[in-house]
Amino acid sequence: MEAIYVDHAATSPMYPEVIDTMLQVFQQNIGNPSSIHRFGREARRIIDEARNEFAKSINAKENEIILTSGGTESDNLAILGTALSEKGNGRHIITSAIEHHAVLHPCEYLGKQGFEVTYLPVDEHGKVRAEDVKSAVRDDTVLVTIMYGNNEVGTVQPIKEIGAFLKNTSAYFHTDAVQAYGLYDLDVQSLGVDLLSVSAHKMNGPKGAGFLYAREGVQLAPLILGGEQERKRRAGTENVAAIAGFHTAVQLMNETMEEKQHRYRSFQNRMLAIFEESGIEYVMNGSKDERLPHILNVSFPGTTAEALLVNLDLSGVAASSGSACTAGSLEPSHVLGAMFNDQERINSAIRFSFGLGNKMEHIEKAALETVRAVKQISGR
Repeated sequence: MEAIYVDHAATSPMYPEVIDTMLQVFQQNIGNPSSIHRFGREARRIIDEARNEFAKSINAKENEIILTSGGTESDNLAILGTALSEKGNGRHIITSAIEHHAVLHPCEYLGKQGFEVTYLPVDEHGKVRAEDVKSAVRDDTVLVTIMYGNNEVGTVQPIKEIGAFLKNTSAYFHTDAVQAYGLYDLDVQSLGVDLLSVSAHKMNGPKGAGFLYAREGVQLAPLILGGEQERKRRAGTENVAAIAGFHTAVQLMNETMEEKQHRYRSFQNRMLAIFEESGIEYVMNGSKDERLPHILNVSFPGTTAEALLVNLDLSGVAASSGSACTAGSLEPSHVLGAMFNDQERINSAIRFSFGLGNKMEHIEKAALETVRAVKQISGR
């Protein structure tokens, strides 16, 4: 039985070239990038070249890229670092109800430290209204943090419109672009963001690497104290091999971005067509038109996500019921709960997410196995 992996939004397999790059660094580059001898200088060169590639990929400057361990650290540094640095200018933060927990939990922490956090609602498609952001901004607002594309339902947010408005305010603007990076041409200048978070393992790079873009002039209170790495913004010896692997993944990303968008959208369309042809009851969650190409969230009334996932796993199909960080949790999806008040729809939602290695025959098999499982569980 061939295993079919359609949970790429949780984590993605590495390109073989990424693995080769990392192995080479592990075997040949032993230096600490902060050392001044030849071994250290070679490690520093690897990091500098990667930082340059990361900056180019989002139209930023090299000194605006802070290397991190991934999306969670990038989000935490953006939110906590900005809030703590700017607390003398205001203690109000704006976010949305459907953010990843790497954003929501730092906001909740700040709420207990004397900050006021506004959690904006979303419509039934999971979209934040730009007008709600504009209405919520106050003189003491120091940060607005809205994700680029949702990790559970894929809905893309009006980042550019929000960014254009916030340019005329004193508030900084952060977007969690973890799911979008690698699939969209993200230009921080045209988006109007001050901070942007990225993770390598969501786009076929290694786990344990990521970066935070912080526009020149944005002050961040460091969360990790120690040495003077990353211009004193993030202490700790750099993960040279992971950074090098991330560099290779970004180079490959630039060559395949447009093709991946078309391919993943064709996967979505084919899967939905099979559901429709089968006659099973289903409903797609998220925006029909404004959504990430690799994420498809579908509810199957008369079933439960847990039963479906067990059946799919037994048939060799790996999908999920939402964010990987809440796997095993009995709590319903906070994203779907913010979108609508329908417990059956929430409890029967499955997320399929596509990526490297998937072929159309895999998607068709996954869809047919889902149809089989739905009919078996629902008795219809």
